[in-house]
Amino acid sequence: MVAVQKDYWYFLVLMMQLCFLKGSVQMKAPESKVILKDGMILDCLCPWTGQLIMVSWTKKSLSKPVAVYHPQYGTNFEPSYGGRVEFLKTTEMDGSISIMNVTEGDIGQYHCSLQTYPQGSWTKDTFVERAAITTTFSIQTDNKLVVTENDNLTIRCDHVHNGEVYQVSIEKLDTEVGSSNIIATCQMLEDGVELSEFNSRGRLNCSDAMEVSLHLTNIIKEDGGLYRCNFSTDAGVQSTTILLTTLPAQDFRGLHHMLYVYIGGGLVGVALLMILLLTWLNRMKRKREEYRIKLHPAKRQVNMSISFAPHS
Repeated sequence: MVAVQKDYWYFLVLMMQLCFLKGSVQMKAPESKVILKDGMILDCLCPWTGQLIMVSWTKKSLSKPVAVYHPQYGTNFEPSYGGRVEFLKTTEMDGSISIMNVTEGDIGQYHCSLQTYPQGSWTKDTFVERAAITTTFSIQTDNKLVVTENDNLTIRCDHVHNGEVYQVSIEKLDTEVGSSNIIATCQMLEDGVELSEFNSRGRLNCSDAMEVSLHLTNIIKEDGGLYRCNFSTDAGVQSTTILLTTLPAQDFRGLHHMLYVYIGGGLVGVALLMILLLTWLNRMKRKREEYRIKLHPAKRQVNMSISFAPHS
């Protein structure tokens, strides 16, 4: 009975994939890498809304699915992954899984296939790798920028690409654990473009020409780091990367106290307060200029620009 049930699952996965391959659009997310560790998460979060039909996870070295989830029939796991894999289901369109009690045998290439209605199939490949001991996680950046905490920031993805762009995604790279999180996506559909945002402070703009910008508000220290724009085209996935450095905001609590003191001193106090404010503004300006001199962003054919405006 158990063997018959498993064969039914494998048959269901095969038939669902064949049906979607024949009658719907196939959308593939950029590949990601995860370092082997206990409780590691393999992300498979579909960027659009709709009805989830089924999620299947396969591994290149295995002939049968690692894990399958169906809203009506439940879950099924390959024997070696039984009791170790859990579907997270943080949202209705989330097919991500976590793997516990990991071993060296869990290293390899995983493929997530998420079938939806009416959009079709969304897939993603994840490579689980052994943690590097003697090397460091390093990515070459195409541009660099410095921004002050509490300011607003607009990330613009401009790319000289080959082929027609059908999807653009912006992701934040975590260099410590060797993983990444998608912040926003923009994809081309038959009736226009569809936007998806995964950051509460982000506002995504996307034109019909797939020109994408992400506006972040109230920048915090954790926003600093590496960002990457991925352009999915009929010629493959092309990317640009930027390093964002955040500077601490000036503490104004002392200024509030001095404001009352100087105003209480009359015109002389006001004049001293103005001198203090001008001195502080000049000091902040010099700090930004020093950082820009140190960074020396190189001019490249692939361009990714960022602008920021003072927080209102």
